[in-house]
Amino acid sequence: MKNIAALFVLFVLSFSQIATADVFWFLRLEDGNTNWQYVANFSSGILIVALSITAIRLAFTRRAARRYNRDLEEIRAQLEDRVKERTATLDNANSLLQQSNKALEAEVTEHRDTTTKLRLSESYITSILRSMPLMLIGLNKNGEITQWNSRAEEISSLASDQVLGKNLWQAYPAIAVTPEQIKQAQDEDKTLTVKYSQRGQYHFDITIYPLHDQLETGVVIMVDDVTQRVQSENMLVQRDKMSSMGEMASVMAQDINIPLQAILKDLQTVRRDLTEEHIDPIGIHELLDDALIRGRQAASVVNNLVRFSDAGAGEKQLANITEIMDHSVELAADVLSVTKGLRFKDVVINHNYADNLPQLRCHVPELQQVFLSLFRYSCYALGKIEDPEHTPSINIEISEFHNAVWVRIQHNGLGISTEEQQLLFEPFFASSHATDNGDQHSAGERLSFAQFIINEQHQGKISVTSDLNIGTTFHIQLPYPTASHAED
Repeated sequence: MKNIAALFVLFVLSFSQIATADVFWFLRLEDGNTNWQYVANFSSGILIVALSITAIRLAFTRRAARRYNRDLEEIRAQLEDRVKERTATLDNANSLLQQSNKALEAEVTEHRDTTTKLRLSESYITSILRSMPLMLIGLNKNGEITQWNSRAEEISSLASDQVLGKNLWQAYPAIAVTPEQIKQAQDEDKTLTVKYSQRGQYHFDITIYPLHDQLETGVVIMVDDVTQRVQSENMLVQRDKMSSMGEMASVMAQDINIPLQAILKDLQTVRRDLTEEHIDPIGIHELLDDALIRGRQAASVVNNLVRFSDAGAGEKQLANITEIMDHSVELAADVLSVTKGLRFKDVVINHNYADNLPQLRCHVPELQQVFLSLFRYSCYALGKIEDPEHTPSINIEISEFHNAVWVRIQHNGLGISTEEQQLLFEPFFASSHATDNGDQHSAGERLSFAQFIINEQHQGKISVTSDLNIGTTFHIQLPYPTASHAED
C-alpha cells in the first residue's frame, strides 16, 4: 500500500509538471481548446485502474493478514500452552522445593535433637564410666591409654591427664595384665578373663574385651577387686563345711551309739547270766554273737568315717557308680538295720541300672555317705506310713544322659511339702518326719552335707521332688570326668 501511494503521488507530481508544459496538448482540439471530456475520461480510467490495483492489493493484504492472524493465534496458543506448562512446572518445582525445605527443616531439627541426645548420652556414659566401682582402662591398638576412670585413678594414684595417650605398661607398670594377654584377646577375637590373686591378701577378676571398628580404642580392660567377696565366700564355705561336718558327726555318732548300746546290753546280760548257778551256754553264745554283729556294724561305721576323712584330702579316683551304689546298699543294711523304727532290711530295693555306664572320677566314701544319708532319710519317711498293707520300697535308677550320670532314689513313704523341699538341704533342717518331742533320729534327716558333697566336691547337682501321698524322689547329676576336673 505504501508503494502504490508513492507511485500515485509521483504520478500527480509528474502530471502537474507536464500540465505546466501543456501536458494536455494531445487533448486539445484544433481550435486550441481542451477536450475536457477526454480529460475526465482519461483521469477516471487512470483512477479506476489505480483503485482496482489498490483493491486487489488490499484483498491480497487482507488475506495475508488473516493468515498472519491465524499464525499469530497459533503462536499465541502455543505460547500460552508453554506458559501454562512452565507455570505448572514452576508450581511443581516450588511445591517440591517447599516440601524439601520442610523435610530439610525437619531433618535439621532431628539432627539437632540427635546431636543434643548424643551429647547427653556421651556425658551420661562418661559419667557412668567415671563413677564405675571397677577399674576401667581403654587401650588402642598400640597399647596407649584412651580411657582411665575414677576407680583407676584411685587405685593407681595417677590422674587421667597424666596417663592418657601413654603406653599402659610405662605409665602403670604395676598393672596385673601383660601385653601377651591383650594380644591373645585381640587375636582370638573373644573376651578373655584372668583371675589374679595373692593368697590371703588380694583377689582380682580381670576381663579383657576386644572392640571392633573403633578408631581409637582396641580393647577395654575391667579390673574388679573381689578380695572382700572372696574372703566372705571362703568364710561361708568354711562355715558350711563346719556345719556339715557337725551334722555328719552327729549322724555318725548316732550310727555308732546304737550298736554300742546293744553291745553293752548284751554284755550286761551275759555278765548277769554268768553269776547264776545254772548257766545257759546256748543263750550266752547267742548274746555274744549278737554283740559281735553289733560290733562289726559299729566298726563298719567307723571304718567308713575313717575312709571318708582320708578321702577328703586325697585325689579322686575312677570308680563304677553301680558298684558304689551296691556297696552303699550293703552298708545301709548293716548300719540302718539297728535304727529305731523301720529296718532297712524290711524295705524292698528295686534296681534299674543302664548298661555300659562310664566310670566317674569321684571320692568313693563321700558318695557312699550321700547314698547312706538318702537311704536313712527314706527309712524315716517309710516308717511314717501306718497302713499294714503298705509295702515299703526304694527304687534306685542309674542312667546316662547329656554327658552325665543320673541317679534317682525314690521311696513310697510319706512325702514332704513344697516349703520343706526348699529347706531340705539347709544346715540343721529338721523335716516334719521328726517328732514333736525332739526325735533323737532327726539328725539322720538332714541332707546339707550330702548336697555339699555333690555340689562342691563333685561339681554335680542334687534336687528333690515330692508328693505327700506318693513319696519322694532324689535326683543326682554327676558329670563325666573332664580335663578341668581331672586335676581335682
